[in-house]
Amino acid sequence: MGATATSAASDDRLLPVDAGTRAIARDLYETVADLPIVSPHSHVPASLLRQDRAFEDPTELLISSDHYVTRLLHANGVDYDDLRPTDGSAAGRRAWRLLAEHWHEFAGTASGYWLERTFERVFGIGEDLAAGNADRIYEAIEERLGETAFRPRALFHTFRIDVLATTDDPLDDLADHAALRDDPTFTGRVLPTFRPDRYLDPESPTFPADVARLHEATGEPATFDGYLAALAARRAHFIANGAVSADHGIADLRIVDLGTDTAARLYDRARSGSLSAEDAHAFRGHMLLEMGRMSARDGLVMTIHPGVRRNHNTATFERHGADTGHDIPIATHFTDEIRPLLDEVGLVDGMHLVLFSVDETVYSREIAPLAGFYPSVYIGAPWWFLDAPDAGMRFRSAVTETAGFYRHSGFIDDTRAFLSIPARHDMSRRLDAAFLARLVAEGRVRPAAAERIIHDLTDTMPRKVFKL
Repeated sequence: MGATATSAASDDRLLPVDAGTRAIARDLYETVADLPIVSPHSHVPASLLRQDRAFEDPTELLISSDHYVTRLLHANGVDYDDLRPTDGSAAGRRAWRLLAEHWHEFAGTASGYWLERTFERVFGIGEDLAAGNADRIYEAIEERLGETAFRPRALFHTFRIDVLATTDDPLDDLADHAALRDDPTFTGRVLPTFRPDRYLDPESPTFPADVARLHEATGEPATFDGYLAALAARRAHFIANGAVSADHGIADLRIVDLGTDTAARLYDRARSGSLSAEDAHAFRGHMLLEMGRMSARDGLVMTIHPGVRRNHNTATFERHGADTGHDIPIATHFTDEIRPLLDEVGLVDGMHLVLFSVDETVYSREIAPLAGFYPSVYIGAPWWFLDAPDAGMRFRSAVTETAGFYRHSGFIDDTRAFLSIPARHDMSRRLDAAFLARLVAEGRVRPAAAERIIHDLTDTMPRKVFKL
C-alpha cells in the first residue's frame, strides 16, 4: 500500500458506459489526470502545513472532522458523541467500527465516493470497509500516519497541489501563511482568503464585540466611515500576504444601496445590538454592495455563496456547535437580488465575481445567463451538496449551452478534509472528460477543441478567474 497507489479496476470510474464514448473520455482524462491541483477555495488551515505534525488517528482524520461523514451516520442513528471521542484511542477505534458497520449506507453518496477513493489512492486499500476488517484497516491506516511520507507537507507534494487557498478571519495575523511563504523547504503556494461574514452581519450575537475588535485592531474611529476604512485596511493586509479573493457566505442574497447616511445610522444601532430583523437584513445587503465596491478597487475576487440555512437543528448546535452537518439548502435567487451590485461594478474592468449555489434550478435559470452577459461574472463550480458525480453532470448540462465552458470558475473542492482533495479534483476531471466525450461523439465539439477545453477547465480557468 502507498500514497500513490492506484487500482486498474478504477481507471474508467465515472466515464461513460458506452465503449466508444468511454474511449474518447479516457483519452481526454489522461491529458489532465496528472496536472497539478489548483484549489482556490478550501478550508484546510495553513497551520496544518506550517506545523506539519503527524495526523493523530484515522477517526479524527477521516470521521470526526468531516461533517459530510458524521451527518449521514447521524441520520442513520449514530450519536454524535460516539463520533467525536474524547477518551483516547479506544473510543476512536469504537467510532471507526461504527463507520464500518454503517459503510453500506454510504453507497452512491458523494461522501462514500470520497472516502473510498481516499482509502484506495492515499492508503492503497482496495477492499470495502466492513465490520470484519474494520480493525485491520484502522491499524493499517494508523501505521501509515506515523510515516514521514504521510505528514501534511509530504502529502501536499504527493497530491501535486500547486495552489491552496485557505479561509481566514479578517483579524487573523496570517503568521502561518507568512511562515510558509518564507520557508525555503516548502515550495507550494498557500494563500489566505478574506472571509468577513461575522463582521457584516448585525444578527450575529458577537457582532458588537467583533466590530469593536476590528476598530481597535486598525485604529479606525468607531463610525461607519471608520468601519469601512477598517475593513479596507484588513483587506490590504490580506493582499500583502498573498490573498486573491474575498469570500461571502450568506443565507439569502439581497443587495441594496442604502446610501451612506442611512447605512451609518443602522451601523450605530447595530453596534448596540438594537437593529430590527428587517434593518439587519438591509444592512447586510448594503455591506455586500460595499464589499463589491472594494473588490472593484483593490482587485480581490468576490465570491458569493448564498442559500444555506446554517445550524438547522437548535439542540445539535447548542451541544456540538457549528459545522456539524445540519446546514440545509434553501431556494435561492440572483437576477433581481444582485442587480444593484452589477449595475455598479458588473462592467468594471478587472472585477471578478464568482456566484455559487446549492439550488440547482438557479444555474440554468439565472447564474448562467448572468455569466453569459456580464464580463465580471463567473459560474461557481457545483458546491457543497452538489459536488457529486450526478450533480456535476447536471451542472454541466445546465450551464454550458447558455454560457459555454469559459465562464466557469474551475473546480472548487471547498473542503476541510485534506486527504479528500485529490479524489475531489480527480472526480471533476473525469466528469469533464465524460461530458466532453459525449459532445465529441455527437459531432458537437471537435476532438482537438475538447482537449483544449478540458485542460483549460482544469488549469487555465481557475488561474484566470482567481487571478493566480
